[in-house]
Amino acid sequence: MSDQVQASHILLMYSGSMRSRASRSKDDAEKLIESLKQQLDGGAEFAALARANSDCPSSAQGGDLGAFGRGQMVKAFEDTAFAMPVGAVSGVVETPFGYHLIQRTA
Repeated sequence: MSDQVQASHILLMYSGSMRSRASRSKDDAEKLIESLKQQLDGGAEFAALARANSDCPSSAQGGDLGAFGRGQMVKAFEDTAFAMPVGAVSGVVETPFGYHLIQRTA
């Protein structure tokens, strides 16, 4: 098992999520992240959707978070990223920061 992975993500924060400046409701964030997942499943480019929609500063790099090891991300995010095969896109992952879609890139 690898001790590091590389991943990109799309983060949708909502009012009340950790470090959020977003004004959208949790319900609105959930509906939007589900819509983005459907677009990805239909062939949309992950990086383009991240640049256009993600609330994380990594959006400028198409959601690229670079490489990280265990203990560097919140547990739900880490567990998902490490469990995925390279190239896969996760389902919706909820963390204290909001809703994520994760693409493992290495």
